[in-house]
Amino acid sequence: GQVNTAGSKILDWFVVKDHPKGIDKLVKMRVFTLAERERERERERERRQRERERIMGVPGKPWTDPNTGMEFVWVPGGCYQMGGNEKCVDGFWLGKYEVTQGEWRKVMGNNPSYFNKNGKCSSNSCPVEQISWNDSQQFFRKLNQTNKGTFRMPTEAEWEYACRSGGKNEKYSGGSSVDSVAWYENNSGNKTHPVGQKKPNGLGLYDMSGNVWEWCSDGYDKDYFTISPPKDPTGAMDSGFRVLRGGSWINLDYNCRSSNRRRYDPQGSFNYSGFRIAMDNK
Repeated sequence: GQVNTAGSKILDWFVVKDHPKGIDKLVKMRVFTLAERERERERERERRQRERERIMGVPGKPWTDPNTGMEFVWVPGGCYQMGGNEKCVDGFWLGKYEVTQGEWRKVMGNNPSYFNKNGKCSSNSCPVEQISWNDSQQFFRKLNQTNKGTFRMPTEAEWEYACRSGGKNEKYSGGSSVDSVAWYENNSGNKTHPVGQKKPNGLGLYDMSGNVWEWCSDGYDKDYFTISPPKDPTGAMDSGFRVLRGGSWINLDYNCRSSNRRRYDPQGSFNYSGFRIAMDNK
């Protein structure tokens, strides 16, 4: 039958007739009103949402991966002119910094960096280099085995959109003064430098111009963006080359421009090649 709790939360109830075989012991039950049950469910939803945000981030806000400590910046989606053609990207997270030697070592258990070996930039905050495109894919596979997030490389369209502070008309990532935003031939002292020492761009991303070239996920085709779809283009699929962007410590300022592109064999690794991590909003 029906039970009137009359404000009581605990009932002492001998249950006999509702069970064919009977129950001969005291059964204590917690009885919730409908309003209490809904509040309990809401608290559980909030707890799960907080846990999801801790693990996956909140669109529009910075986020730190709880497993690796890597910092990410939210890049809001939008459209921009890429080589005279309008391209649009969805919102995504992008590494605040280039992947560092310390982060690579934590995931892979080694450090291939040339400047670590010669001691000119060997701290955990120096960018990892001598990384081929293929090497980076091994890093992502291993990273994603132990993390609930889906980490990947940015596409070239995403990379340039983020480099230009959300598609703005910026010569370099963060403005028109290369010395304020980039380590390049004239100021690098012929070596890489710890990440985050130069001025960030408008989204709070560091070193997208200079320090090390950054691999993108795309296959290279010099005419791809004249024929690619306007929404989230992913690059030429049958190309034998992969894309590098951003310039490096060894290059002239010209190579550090936001629009500059370079192609390389995905097996090639150099003391000026590194990468940055992206993650979808899922």
